[in-house]
Amino acid sequence: MSARGLSSALAGLLLAWWTTTASALVPVPRLTARVTDQTGTLAPDQVRGLEQRLQTFEAAKGSQVAVLIVPTTQPETIEQYALRVVEAWKLGRRNVDDGALLIVAKNDRTLRIEVGYGLEGALPDAIAKRIIEEIIVPKFRAGDFTGGIEAGLEHIIKVIEGEPLPEPKRPSSPSLPSTPDNLVVLVIFLFMLGNVLRAWLGRFLGGTVGGGLAAVLLWGFTGMLVLGVLVGVLVFVLILLGGSSGGRSRGGWSAGSGSYRGGGGGFRSGGFSGGGGSFGGGGASGRW
Repeated sequence: MSARGLSSALAGLLLAWWTTTASALVPVPRLTARVTDQTGTLAPDQVRGLEQRLQTFEAAKGSQVAVLIVPTTQPETIEQYALRVVEAWKLGRRNVDDGALLIVAKNDRTLRIEVGYGLEGALPDAIAKRIIEEIIVPKFRAGDFTGGIEAGLEHIIKVIEGEPLPEPKRPSSPSLPSTPDNLVVLVIFLFMLGNVLRAWLGRFLGGTVGGGLAAVLLWGFTGMLVLGVLVGVLVFVLILLGGSSGGRSRGGWSAGSGSYRGGGGGFRSGGFSGGGGSFGGGGASGRW
């Protein structure tokens, strides 16, 4: 066989080996929650309790800690599989890299704590090893998997809490924009609301309630009493002199020529996701 033919044959064999090996690897599950149990080891209420604990910790500290329980990582070692998981999940904040993963391969009787770059000072390999050997493994050997995971997570959280990390971003309180365009939108909305009030209370009383509500809202949002009074009077006049009173229509409430329709936007809970953190193989493994 020529050298070229031998090279082609070796390349084919390597490709076949790689294809077979890759197809046999345990797939990385999609990240949808902080606790993923593919073995049914944890009861649903236990999963919810751990999920809530980790969610509360993330809200207070910013760090992301997750748990993954799989039957096996074979043919890979738990270290190889754990690294594939964290590279896919990207736990922790981008450029802070404060993520950690507790992974348990139940049938293999192995476990690992994988630590992001930003936590290697607070949770070095030696500390991660002690948590595994002194806290988690004794409970696992006694058959108390839930207790071992809970205790391990509490110790992981405790050491992370002592690490100076950037404060988590707090959701900003909704506020009323102060631009003229948005004030006009608010006036139109109050006018529409006034039409509904007019349908219930009559023209004069509905205008009075709508105008008063407009005055109070504008005063409260802008701190300008005069502006609130002027807008209140404007809304009162518009309602009083408006067209035929709105009432119930077959499709719901009508308000003059305007209508409110719920759009497709809004808040949707899309589940849990990683924040873009990076890992470099730090952490420790153990057996029970």
